[in-house]
Amino acid sequence: MSRLFLLIAALLGLLATGLGAYGAHGLPGKVSPHLVDSFNTAVQYQFFHALALMAIGLWLMREQSRLLVAAGIAMILGMLAFSGSIYALVLLGSKGFGPITPMGGMTLMVGWGLLAVMAMVKGGERE
Repeated sequence: MSRLFLLIAALLGLLATGLGAYGAHGLPGKVSPHLVDSFNTAVQYQFFHALALMAIGLWLMREQSRLLVAAGIAMILGMLAFSGSIYALVLLGSKGFGPITPMGGMTLMVGWGLLAVMAMVKGGERE
C-alpha cells in the first residue's frame, strides 16, 4: 500500500502543479476573481494533502498499520471530494458539487485525526 500511496501522492502533486499554473495564467479573465481564489484554495489544499499522503506512504514503508492505511485513504477521498468539487464548480459551473466540498473537508480532517491517533499510539513506543 505504501507504493500505491506514494504513486498517488506524486500524481496528485503533478496534477496540482498543472492546475496551479492554469489557475494563475489561464483562469483569470474567464471566471470571477472569487472563483479564481476558490480554485487556488483547492490547488493549495491538494498540494498540502498530497505531501501528507507522501509522508504516510513513507511511514508505511517503516511499519504497517491499519491506522496509516485508513489515514491515507481518507486523504485521497478528501482531496477528491474537497478539491475536485471546487474544480468542478469553477471549471464546469456546476453548483451541484457544492455540498460535497464540506464532506471532503471533513474527510481530510478525519485523515489528520487518524495520523494524530497513530502518533499517540506509536509515538511512545520508542521513547
